[in-house]
Amino acid sequence: MIQWLEQLMYELSDFFMAPVIMLLVVLFAYSLFAAGEFFSQSWQRRQQKNNYLKAVGLKLGEANNLNLKGYPLVEIAHSHPKVTKDQLDVAALDILQGVRSVSRLAPMLGLIATMIPMGPALKSLADGNVQGISENLVIAFSAVIFGLVIASITFWIAGEKKKWLAKELVAITPLLEESKIPHSEVAISEAA
Repeated sequence: MIQWLEQLMYELSDFFMAPVIMLLVVLFAYSLFAAGEFFSQSWQRRQQKNNYLKAVGLKLGEANNLNLKGYPLVEIAHSHPKVTKDQLDVAALDILQGVRSVSRLAPMLGLIATMIPMGPALKSLADGNVQGISENLVIAFSAVIFGLVIASITFWIAGEKKKWLAKELVAITPLLEESKIPHSEVAISEAA
């Protein structure tokens, strides 16, 4: 019974190799896309920095005519003046979700794709088949390298975007708090 289970697990693990390799290829393409999107947003942020500085000095809703591409939280806050800080936090998490998930998932898939060929490599070693060992080890090490490269790219992008979003949130928070004050309280404080 145990030998049958071991054989079944061995065969099933071999079945997972093709989907894991395909997922690594898809995630590698995604990491390149995310890098291109990151550099594009970086360029937009440099181009629109003056608009951003103007927008954080205006009341919410008054910067609708400014181009705020590259500054998503400020853009959301001005296009939806009743937005709360919690809603902007959720929007920031949504923006980061893809690269954060890929930076965590890619090393796991790389490890899976490394471990699957180790079984056949060890079997080839036991059989004295040196070519079988090398073929399986090439696949194993290539997969883990791809997983780590993908994770490195997306982890760096996630860190930089998190910093950008945190700075935007800090800059826009006073405007969010200002927009919460009811007009009657403003009139009372001005009269005093």
